[in-house]
Amino acid sequence: MSAGGGGGRRKKPHEEHEEHVNHERWLVSYADMLTLMFALFVVLYSMSTVDQKKFAELAAGLSAGFGAESVAFTGQSAPLDGASNNAQVVQIDPGSNPGDGTSGTEGLNQKQIEAVQAAIKAEDRKNASANAEKAAKEAEDLKKIENKISDALASDKLLGNAKFTIDSRGLIVTIVTNEVVFAGNRAELQTGGKKILNAIAPTLSKLPNKIEVDGHTNQLKSKTTYYPSGWELSSARASTVVRFFTEHDIPKKRLSAVGFSDTKPLIDPADPRSVTQNRRVDVVVLTTLTADQAALLPSAAGSDAKLHNGQTTAQAQAEAKAAEKTTTDSTTDHD
Repeated sequence: MSAGGGGGRRKKPHEEHEEHVNHERWLVSYADMLTLMFALFVVLYSMSTVDQKKFAELAAGLSAGFGAESVAFTGQSAPLDGASNNAQVVQIDPGSNPGDGTSGTEGLNQKQIEAVQAAIKAEDRKNASANAEKAAKEAEDLKKIENKISDALASDKLLGNAKFTIDSRGLIVTIVTNEVVFAGNRAELQTGGKKILNAIAPTLSKLPNKIEVDGHTNQLKSKTTYYPSGWELSSARASTVVRFFTEHDIPKKRLSAVGFSDTKPLIDPADPRSVTQNRRVDVVVLTTLTADQAALLPSAAGSDAKLHNGQTTAQAQAEAKAAEKTTTDSTTDHD
């Protein structure tokens, strides 16, 4: 008989069961993915949906801006919801090239074509009016620059040494390069030339405009002594003036020099005065207008578009008062 009793049984250690595995967890990830895809498609759909009422209002606004009260530009064949019932729908060929002018009105009836043309003309008139206003304002500003330069020249008793013109480039200050400014066949500034430029420079230095200096020679066939031809002589004189301006507080980046030799006479070469008048330097205060606006400058400038003597500020004010008095007297007489 064994000790401790043979009848006793040894207990087996407790068996730990493996944790139950959830085989349905993939459904959670799958549901999350579907939710995200649904949200994505909702956002895409909302981005692609057009508020037709607001679009119709925009079309009507654009139509009115072009000068046509009832022209709506749309790719559909009927007025959009929210548009007025009398809106005329103009279909624009989406494949047309707006720059070639060949197919923009293809497929339209005559009434629709006329509506499109009326809108274009209205926009052209609007642009032309805006350009004319800007040209008139620029001509007025350039005239004030002339007045300031004339004031400086007049104070040094040099007003007769420069003449003025306004053309599509801007304000042109013409300095006749007689013996007072440059010696014959030379490009070194004389004392008189320095005085004239010294009077002009302070006004030019305060401007934002770029400045071009053009050199010109006369039409005499005499040989240039120190330069191969009039091209080099005219360029050298323009460069001399530019260098003078850089030494008088005008930044280099605003300046340029050009030589024209005898290719742009101021007066007819057959005129005896051309020998001295065409031998000149032009200081051009370049306009900041666009090309379309600048083309209107000569007409906006009126009589100032022709070569004329400089007008001082005092003279301009006196002229304005005289014109105002004439207008007042004329109105009184009609009353």
